Amino acid sequence: MAGERAGQWNAGGPMSEPGVAARRLAIEALVRIERDDAYANLALRPLLDRSGLEERDRHLVTELVYGVTRMRRALDLRVDRYLSSDPPAVARAALRIGAYQLAEMGMAPHAAVSPVVSAVPQRLRGLVNAVLRRVATGPEPDWPDDATRRSYPGWIHDRLVADLGAQDAGDAMDAMNTAHGATVREDGYTQDSASQWVAAFVGAGPGDVVADVCAAPGGKATALAAAGASVIAGDLRPSRVRLTASNVARTGQKLLVIGADATAPPLRPGAFDRVLVDAPCSGLGVLHRRADARWRLGPEAVDRLAELQLRMLRAAVGLVRPGGTLIYSVCTLTRAETLGVAESLVAEAGTRLTAVAPPGPPWIDWGMGGLLLPQAEGTDGMAVFGWQVAQIASAE
Repeated sequence: MAGERAGQWNAGGPMSEPGVAARRLAIEALVRIERDDAYANLALRPLLDRSGLEERDRHLVTELVYGVTRMRRALDLRVDRYLSSDPPAVARAALRIGAYQLAEMGMAPHAAVSPVVSAVPQRLRGLVNAVLRRVATGPEPDWPDDATRRSYPGWIHDRLVADLGAQDAGDAMDAMNTAHGATVREDGYTQDSASQWVAAFVGAGPGDVVADVCAAPGGKATALAAAGASVIAGDLRPSRVRLTASNVARTGQKLLVIGADATAPPLRPGAFDRVLVDAPCSGLGVLHRRADARWRLGPEAVDRLAELQLRMLRAAVGLVRPGGTLIYSVCTLTRAETLGVAESLVAEAGTRLTAVAPPGPPWIDWGMGGLLLPQAEGTDGMAVFGWQVAQIASAE
């Protein structure tokens, strides 16, 4: 890199220069995400829809926006050592994009820097050009800690290390810094393999009556219906109920979608062969596809969500017929929301719950359930537990 001629860095060409429009759109999206505290997907989608960009450039914009959002802590350390003050928002976004292309995408310096510099206003081009030159030719930063190097908030890094061990946690966080592809089912629904495996673990088939009490966006519920079960899919918020209904219609599956609070479901007790509680969680197993989630979540959320999950499971036990099955799944990796919730439920229910054997590899044993690490098969991280529910003993 150090041998590049200085002239190759003097960007500022016309918008027709390849890739400039894509970088400009990525900069705009990143500024909106930061300025308005907008969700990455919600900020990016309308910009792409009206951009007129070709498919290749649309993919590049998506990679840059999601990748920079995930890696922004590490990227800022790469550029801040060459800054004397905090730059304007547009320059900050451009510097992050340039550093991401150099450090994470492995682009050649001239290909990474020139279109980024051309995409910013004239008054900022000298700053962006000079800083990115130094990023490209300078040494690796002296990382203060692994959380910064991996671009995670310190509390997430420390919690996963404490819960999983340093090796598994580090590998999981590295895996979640790379986008993973989902698979397309026979009915056209795009869904991560981990979620498909959870639906299979429910074990529903023809003749089974199943309640999916936290069903949105409907992937698991439609998979259960496709297996031949009669399914009621519930969710609390009207927007999520509508989303579920839309996905059900798109797949062509037949099931009932209702608005329902999973902590007090309006369903007949003991009426279901199988009940799935795919509960709201911290999402620390799916940070690869929820680019901004790591920066939105606070440490208090884990314990708050664990309590909500336990409340949902308490209610769900009563829906299962004697001899039926209760399944609990979450797309997170914390002990509090997985083992902690499962152990609390069993402690309360006593002999009424008998653990079902967890799924085999690539899942690993996780107490009475199974844990799927995101690095195992390039999927979401997930935990799942299952219990057979016995008859409630009658009072003497």
